[in-house]
Amino acid sequence: MSEPRKGQAGNLALATAAFAVTFWAWNLIGPLSGGYSRQLGLSPTQTSLLVAIPVLVGSLGRIPVGVLTDRLGGRRMFAVICFVSIVPVLFVGWSDSYGWLLFWGFVLGIPGTSFAVGIPFVNAWHEPARRGYATGVFGAGMGGTALSAFFTPRLVEAFGRPFAHVLMAVVLAVMGVIMLVAGRDAPGWAPATAPALPRMREALTIKATWQCAFLYAVAFGGFVAFSTYLPTLLQNVYHFVQTDAGLRTAGFSIAAVVSRPVGGALSDRFGPVRVLWIAFGGTAVMAVVLAFQPPAELPAGVSFVLMAFFLGLGAGGVFALVARLVDPSRVGTVTGLVGAAGGLGGYFPPLVMGAVFTATATYTLGYVLLAATAVAALAYTTRVSPTLRRQADVP
Repeated sequence: MSEPRKGQAGNLALATAAFAVTFWAWNLIGPLSGGYSRQLGLSPTQTSLLVAIPVLVGSLGRIPVGVLTDRLGGRRMFAVICFVSIVPVLFVGWSDSYGWLLFWGFVLGIPGTSFAVGIPFVNAWHEPARRGYATGVFGAGMGGTALSAFFTPRLVEAFGRPFAHVLMAVVLAVMGVIMLVAGRDAPGWAPATAPALPRMREALTIKATWQCAFLYAVAFGGFVAFSTYLPTLLQNVYHFVQTDAGLRTAGFSIAAVVSRPVGGALSDRFGPVRVLWIAFGGTAVMAVVLAFQPPAELPAGVSFVLMAFFLGLGAGGVFALVARLVDPSRVGTVTGLVGAAGGLGGYFPPLVMGAVFTATATYTLGYVLLAATAVAALAYTTRVSPTLRRQADVP
C-alpha cells in the first residue's frame, strides 16, 4: 500500500465518530421539544423556532469552518469544534427560559459545522474513484441525530436534563482529545495559503458549487428538517409520548445513515446523477403518501423510513458529485458553501410546518410543499444531467 493510503481506515473511522458526536450535540433540543413546549407553554410556532435555531448557525457556520479547514487541517478543526461545543451544550442544559434557550440554542449550532471539516479531511485521504464511498461512510456520522433522538429523552427522564448535558460535554471533550492524539491529516494534504475571501469568491464562480448547493439543500435539508422536527410532529399528530417519538425518530435517522454510504458507493459505480434521480423521485412519492396523514406505523411509519432512505441516498450522491467536479484543493471551501445550503434547507421546513399546523391543525400542506420541492430537484437534475454526466458520471 502506498504511503498516502496508510491510515485511511483509521482516520475515516475517527472522522465519522467525531461527526456522530458533534451531530448528537447539535440535535440536543429537538428530541426534548415536547417537554420544552409543555414546560414553557410554547405555541407550535415557538417550538418550531426553538428546534430550528441551532440549524441556522450550524448551516451558515460551515462556510468559515470550511475555509479554516483548508488552512488548518481537519485534525485540528475537529478538536476545536468539539472543545468549543462544550460551552453551549452545558448552558442549554441549565437554561429554563425561552429567551435563554433561544440564545444558547443559537450557539449550539457550532457542532453542526463539523460536516465542513470532515468532507475535505476524508477527501484528502482517498483517491478520486473511492471518494464517493468514503464521503458516504463519513456522512453516516449524521447518525448522531439518531443517537440523540433515542438516548437524550431517556437520559433526561432517568437523570434530569443537566446530567444529560454534562455527559454530552464529557463525550465531546474525550472526542476532541482523541482526535488530537490519534488523528492525522493526509500525507498529501497541504494548507491553503491564499486569503479566505478570494477563495470563497472563486468557489462561488464554480458552477458545480451552485448546482450541488441546490441539490444538497433538498436532500440533506430534508433529512435535517425531519430529524429535528419529527419528534414534535409525531407528538402533535399521533400523540406519542416523548420517548416513543424519539424512538421512531431514531429509526428515521438510522435509515438515512444506512443509505448515505450506499448512495456514495452507487455513485462510484453508476454515477451520481442516476442516484439523484432515484432519491428525489422516491422522496416525492413518500411525501405525497404522508400528505394524506395515514395511520401510525403502517403505512405512516414505513413511509417515513423510506423517505429517510431516499434523502440519505441523495445526500450521498451529492457529495460524490462534489468529489468528482471540484479540485481537491478547493473542496473545503466548496463543502462549506454546499454544506451551508444543506443546513439552510433544514432550517426553514420546521418553521413552515409549525406555521402550517398552527393555521390548519394538519401538516398536509407542508408535505405537498416537500413533494413539489423534490419534483423540482428531480426536474433540475434531469435538465442539467447531460452536463453533469459528462463531467461526473464517467468513472
